[in-house]
Amino acid sequence: MSTLRNKVQLIGNLGNDPEIIHLESGKTLAKFTMATNESYTNTKGEKIVDTQWHNIVAWGKVAQIIEKYVTKGKEIAIEGKLTSRSYEDKGGNKRYITEIICGELILLGK
Repeated sequence: MSTLRNKVQLIGNLGNDPEIIHLESGKTLAKFTMATNESYTNTKGEKIVDTQWHNIVAWGKVAQIIEKYVTKGKEIAIEGKLTSRSYEDKGGNKRYITEIICGELILLGK
């Protein structure tokens, strides 16, 4: 069961083109948002679609694949781990962010 700890799998669509950063160390970083949709029928019989947005970060070879092949609207599947961090904004306020660190990627759709 230890392999199931902190494992996230998502299938969804990119909300924007990935932000690609090439670091001085030679590493590549890709950051983007991804939408997942879940639908259900409410008590009135109406179909409701619930969209959740996720912050995704990828490093190295996965980031390089994203840079080459992934654009806004593209459907992908990812596997990774959930992380949380905090930082201070320019106004001195403490901000919190939750991200998924992508370890694997599958390109879906057309």
